[in-house]
Amino acid sequence: MVAAPEIPAVLRVMVVDDSSVVRGFLTRFLEEDPAIRVIIAAPDGRQALKEMMLTPPDVAILDIDMPVMDGLTALPLMLERQPGLPVIIASTRTRENAALALTCLRMGAAEVMAKPTAQEMAAQDIALPGEGFRAALLAKVKSLGNIGAATAHLDQAIDEKTASAPAYTGRVEAVAICSSTGGPQALLTLFAGLSGPLPVPVFITQHMPATFTTVLAENIAAVSGLACHEAVEGEGVRSGRIYIAPGDYHLLVRVVAGSKTITLGRQPPENFCRPAADTMLRSLAAAYGPRVLTLVLTGMGADGLAGCRALHALGAPVVAQDKQSSIVWGMPGAVAGAGLCTDVLPLAEMPALLRRYTGGAP
Repeated sequence: MVAAPEIPAVLRVMVVDDSSVVRGFLTRFLEEDPAIRVIIAAPDGRQALKEMMLTPPDVAILDIDMPVMDGLTALPLMLERQPGLPVIIASTRTRENAALALTCLRMGAAEVMAKPTAQEMAAQDIALPGEGFRAALLAKVKSLGNIGAATAHLDQAIDEKTASAPAYTGRVEAVAICSSTGGPQALLTLFAGLSGPLPVPVFITQHMPATFTTVLAENIAAVSGLACHEAVEGEGVRSGRIYIAPGDYHLLVRVVAGSKTITLGRQPPENFCRPAADTMLRSLAAAYGPRVLTLVLTGMGADGLAGCRALHALGAPVVAQDKQSSIVWGMPGAVAGAGLCTDVLPLAEMPALLRRYTGGAP
């Protein structure tokens, strides 16, 4: 048996932000965890590039708006200098910066987070441990920093080429897609690979904050030519449309007077997420029964596992992205490890799979 790679004793993190206050808060938040040490705290991209040559980090947190060299300019140079470096884009929640953050993801960044203001960070500083931005930041850094080791145990337990769930032979009436870290890139690739609209509605829960999901929907529409928008409270479900859960709202589908209608919920987060995949999948199981195809794409954590379990129990098909094409094999690995998948596939094979299950044109 091949030994699992060792998890680094200490994750070395680089923080790049022009605000000394923000750098200080980020450093304090991170180093509260004994498994993390901030080895570089740079005010701009140029300084970061110099320092990472001497002490390569395991994970980088990168601001977009900075003097001397901004994050958009620095990112490709960082990845050229240290290929495979997981970079988290920490951006303010403006529409312009959300668009730039999506561009950074297409350029190779691993994740994007909405950065609080210095005042909001100060409020987090006195909050209970494990709440809000600080908890999300720690989780993402540790997940990305342990990419090789975090799922090593799953490699020994799962033969990714063999699906344990029974095959589904009918056509589905809806598609559900769940994703997190690496999800925006995966979604853009997936929908760019389709040759036209699907004859069923598609519902997406991607773990992203408000404004960022708006821009993601616009990007999917642009690369695919398909009708894609953030879901709206009370709108009727239509075939051929792609609905994305808005940031900070759960996406649910209800049957009202025989018609399927979208509901947006502010119920508490599930799996520390809002929107949450489990919330969406449970509502789709109630609305469509087994006639839902679920794709679980790259992402950290296990959101979607409980919802896929409910759909699997009804006989619905569940497909996970394989580890090789995932940035983080947490969400898809959890579903595959539970034996719920009819297929575990590379992302490149999923457009054809969507056509096969929905009866759309090739």
